[in-house]
Order: sequence, then structure tokens, then C-alpha cells
Amino acid sequence: MKKDIEIAQLVEIKPIVEIAEKLGINPDELELYGKYKAKIPISLIDEERVKKGKLILVTAITPTPAGEGKTTTSISLAQALNRIGKKTTVVLREPSLGPVFGIKGGAAGGGYSQVIPMEDINLHFTGDMSAVEKANNLLSALIDNNIQLDEGNLNIDPRTIKWKRVMDMNERSLRNIIIGLGGTSQGVPRESGFNITAASEVMAILCIANDLTDLKKRLGDIFIGYTYAGKPVFARDLKAQGAMTALLKEAIKPNLVQTLEGTPAIIHGGPFANIAQGTNSIIATKMGLTFSDYVVTEAGFASELGAEKFFNIKSRFGNLSTHAVVIVATIRALKYHGGLKLSELIDEDLDALRNGFENLDKHIENIRCYGFNPVISINKFDTDTEEEIDLLKEHCKSQNVAVALNEGWLKGGEGAIELAGLIVKATENCPDCLKTLYDLDWSFEKKIETTATRMYGADHVEYTILAKQQLKKIEDLGLGHLAICIAKTQKSLSDNEHKKGYPRGFTFKIREVELSSGAGFIVPIAGTIMRMPGLPSNPSAEKIDIDENGKISGLF
Repeated sequence: MKKDIEIAQLVEIKPIVEIAEKLGINPDELELYGKYKAKIPISLIDEERVKKGKLILVTAITPTPAGEGKTTTSISLAQALNRIGKKTTVVLREPSLGPVFGIKGGAAGGGYSQVIPMEDINLHFTGDMSAVEKANNLLSALIDNNIQLDEGNLNIDPRTIKWKRVMDMNERSLRNIIIGLGGTSQGVPRESGFNITAASEVMAILCIANDLTDLKKRLGDIFIGYTYAGKPVFARDLKAQGAMTALLKEAIKPNLVQTLEGTPAIIHGGPFANIAQGTNSIIATKMGLTFSDYVVTEAGFASELGAEKFFNIKSRFGNLSTHAVVIVATIRALKYHGGLKLSELIDEDLDALRNGFENLDKHIENIRCYGFNPVISINKFDTDTEEEIDLLKEHCKSQNVAVALNEGWLKGGEGAIELAGLIVKATENCPDCLKTLYDLDWSFEKKIETTATRMYGADHVEYTILAKQQLKKIEDLGLGHLAICIAKTQKSLSDNEHKKGYPRGFTFKIREVELSSGAGFIVPIAGTIMRMPGLPSNPSAEKIDIDENGKISGLF
């Protein structure tokens, strides 16, 4: 069996102007990045056409460390919808170099359901990640410069600054650092650190902003810290928002590429779902809806993370209507939740599979909280047996949810035809189903408790003294109306990554709360989750290589 990158490199890629013509975009309106990538001006978004399009969300059950194939499913579904005559675009997040070089590898789909050029998409692409990094770090430089100024000093208390620098790489040694050493001419020594770019507030803002003006306002609203007198300081007080926006003037435009079958693909933004909102930009989704009858998009990790934030943050902020929801399930993940080790997942085990069904059932329940009856997509692996597949299908039917076997990895769009038919039917039954989980005028505690009990299955929520103090300070700033974006492990429904299946009877613990006022939400942090991941013992970077002709290998 060929590897993903080998499959991608064998396909004859079409000039991007041909893909744009499929959508009805004049090639003269594209901003080309070579022959196979382009940016689309945001001025082309048509809000009336956005309202008429059908938006399909792809989420998943709680994943194994390697993921369950949401991107592969999204791409195969979009290809299948085009095969049955539905004008469709797939809209995805941009991969971060952290996972690309870490444990998961690339994020451009797999097999015969990939977006291409996959090497470019997985690496530097059109430079959006770099622009986000530079804008973030410009603000860091302005903060530290102001602290040691004689004139124009805002009197910022360095002990209150939570803003960190970022880089698009897993680098655990930079999580906590001391900066400003070297004497009076170098700076004021203080504790700081690095986050990964995809977890930054600037990335979150880019994916929430409606246009350049909104982007600039949100960047100005970033909270920095307090003065010695206790007065809050925002990025606008440093006059940072203009230059930061200038650095992002190209990054705000969504990127147009294609799938292996020539289906248009828009890739833009890449916030993580276990830390940030986990969805591509509002701008990209609206662009897809402007030029397509159907748009397939995904939200990171499982329903209690990406889907929850998609509905309660992105859909609310962007005034987006969803018409169908897909839950991706795999036999291997269900057996994993049923008690098997990773090394045992290739073996048939019907008992472990049955034991894992409760995880799927919880995600079905979660999606029904928002008013949708999901469609289950079984992402097929070679090791799945007919008995296991039949057992899973029977269980789905007993839960009154439609189910389809998806062979998109092996067969591309052809392998998702059954799923596409079910999705068309689902969109017709759900013109306006979405019910958000909480109201923005609720207290932070009520928003958090509602999410933790209804989405995760927690009994109640417990806060550290620090978290309580931080919530009080945010409310005192007059920002109690913000949404919540809970940061927790993706490996469990709970805040403990070791609890598989459907944990019950646990206390959900919030250890601290960060303010992302520019993005419009707070980030309650649970468990041991961190904004700067580390590399695994055998990082994917070790497998990546390039030959004398510039041909890359090892990406997957």
C-alpha cells in the first residue's frame, strides 16, 4: 500500500485557476502563490449567498493519539457530494508544524482523500502561521520595550503580564523562561515563556474576525496586564493594533487549494481545539458558502471540544447556521475505549468493541444537545472485520442514528457515496436546528458548569483559589459577558487523560483562567493541559527527508 505522500505525488495537480473557475471565481481576482495555491480576497464574501448554503460539521468520538480521520472524512465527503451533483467545497484548518513534526504527522487528510499540494500545506504553505507568530511577538517586544522606557512608560507591573511569545513548533524547554537579563540596557528581568502559535490569542482572533477592521479592533482589545496602580492595560494602550494588523493583512485572506479529485478546498487558520476554539476561520467558512451549495468543515478532536466551541463560539460570533453533523467513529478507537491497549487494536475483539460503545453514545448525546441527530461515519481501517463493522452498525441503528461505512482513504469520493446521500437527507431535515448550550449573559461559573456537566459528564466543577480570583478580576473589568473556551485534554471526556470510555462521577477541576478579551472568550484551564506541547520520544520529524531534486518524503 502506498503512503499518503506517495499517493499525493502521483496525482496530476490542476492549476489553481481551474479550481477557482469551478467555483465561479474570476482568475483575475485570485492572488496567486505559484501555480497551485491562491488567496481569495475577503471582499468576495456575499452574506446573502452565505445564508442559502448548507453547512456540514464533521466531529468525532474521543480519539486515539493518532486521531480518527476527521480530515480524511471531510475531504472524502466533499468529493462524494460533488460526485452526486452537489456543488461542494471543503473548508479546513491549516496544519501546525507542532503536530506535523510531533506525533500525529501532517493534517492534509490521507490516502485518496487528501488536499494538495500536501507538502506545502503541511509546511510553510502561504506564510499565515509565520504572520500570526510575528504579530504576536511584535506585541511582546512592544510590552518589554515600554517597561523600560523613561518617557511614555505605562507603568506596567511586570508581575501581572501573562502575554507570551509564540513559535510554530513543539518546544517544551521554552514553556517557562526568564527574559530581560543583561543589565539595564537589556530589559527588566521577569518570568515569561512561549506558547505554540496555534494556541495563541492572535490565531484565535484571526479565525473569529469578520474583516480587517474587526481584526484591528480585536487585536487592540488584547489584555496585557495591570499597572502598578491596578489599572488594566490593553494592546491599544501600546498603539500595537495597527502594526499587528499590517502584519496580518495577507494572512486574513483564505487560501484556495484542491483535493486529489479536484474538489475546491479552502484552508485557513489553525487554532487547536484542546486549547483554543479548534475551527477554521469564519471568513473561510463564509467564503465557501458564498461559492458552493454545500460546505463540509471540521472541528478539532471530539464533540465535547471542537464541536462545542464550533457551536457556542464560532457559530454564535459568525451568525452561521449548521444543517448536518457527522460523528467520525473507528473500530480501533471504540476498542481502545473498551479497554484494549494500542498494541491490541488490530485484533478482532467484539467484547471490547461493545464496551467502547458508551463513548460513541455520549458524543451522540452531546450533538443532540444542540438540536441535531448526527450521522455516524465509520472510518474503515484494513484491520476492521465484517463482524465488528456489523456490530457497530447494529448499535448505531439501536441509537436511532443513521450510519455509513466510509472507505474514503482507499477509494476517495467513491468510498463516501453512501455517507453523502445520508448527509443530503439530513440537511433537508434541519433548516435551523442549532440550540446553543449557554447564554452569554450567564455567570462564568454557570457557563463552565453547564459545559462540564452536559458535555463531559462531570458531577460538578471545582476551582482553585487562583482560578476564583482570576474570574473575579475578569468580571471586575466588565467582561463577564464573554464566551468560555475550556482547555482540557483531548484524550478523555474528563479532565484526566487516563479515563477512557465514558467517565462518570468525577469532579472537573479548573486550575487557572486566562483572559482572551480580543477573541471574545476566557480560557478556563483544566488538568495538566499546556499551551506549549512537547515532542514525543519518536517524533515524526525523524522520518521526514528530502532528496537532491527537492522531493520530500516521510510526511503522512
